[in-house]
Amino acid sequence: MTPAAAGALRAPRALAAGATACRALAAADGRARVLARPGGAAFLTAAGEIVWLGPATAPLHPRAVLVSAVPDVAVGTELDIDLANVTGWAPATTLDADGVARLRTAWRALTSDDAALGPPAGFGLLLAGAPLAFPLDGAADAARALAVACARDDAAAATPAALALLGLGGGLTPSGDDFVGGALFVRRLLAVARLADAPAWDRLAGVVTEAAVTRTHPISAALLGDLARGSGHAPLHDLVTALAAGEAPRARRAAASLVRLGHSSGWDMLAGLGAGFSLLL
Repeated sequence: MTPAAAGALRAPRALAAGATACRALAAADGRARVLARPGGAAFLTAAGEIVWLGPATAPLHPRAVLVSAVPDVAVGTELDIDLANVTGWAPATTLDADGVARLRTAWRALTSDDAALGPPAGFGLLLAGAPLAFPLDGAADAARALAVACARDDAAAATPAALALLGLGGGLTPSGDDFVGGALFVRRLLAVARLADAPAWDRLAGVVTEAAVTRTHPISAALLGDLARGSGHAPLHDLVTALAAGEAPRARRAAASLVRLGHSSGWDMLAGLGAGFSLLL
């Protein structure tokens, strides 16, 4: 990594990073510009990609760069990030028919244990059979329509429901995006395993990611695109792997880590998983 250029702040050295972040920062010679500062993290842009700078305790993501402490910088500030000796993390989650059967059994045990995950939020209320709260209270029909389409492996029928949910909710990653992303994440995994109609779900993923450019925040559009390609936060991958292996304690730990993401992002993705695997109904 080249030395910091004049006029840019030096960010702490990366402790870990995702593969997408490593490629983008390598292309930008280590330089990134602060795009947004939600909570204790920072979203950056580097070589046209969105990169996430977070604390060492945060879960990995292909776009993440984890550091000992996120610098207190303003939007628009340029940072030079040191990725020396960091190998980019890339998730690798695979499924087969036996694993999906185990996953269904393990899912029922996980979601019926109220004490394991705590009170649900966002679209996670659907997992408890509870009505959605404002501003999602009018979205239950679209969420269920998406779940029904997934159960029928009908990507064409899923299209209007997925599009109706884009941008719904507050924050940089609205609940509707996270829910749709969770469902598309699952359909991608099933398609790769030849357990779903791969061409049809690929077409839907393309339609959704293209529409997201104008219907939601750029950060959310980028993360939604990742999910549609089968790539997300480490706890999401850990959860699917553990459920497919029938490893209940590991699944509980992964799910507990997932639902702590954002205000309700983790819960929204968890409910999206249920929809994608035909387990929400």
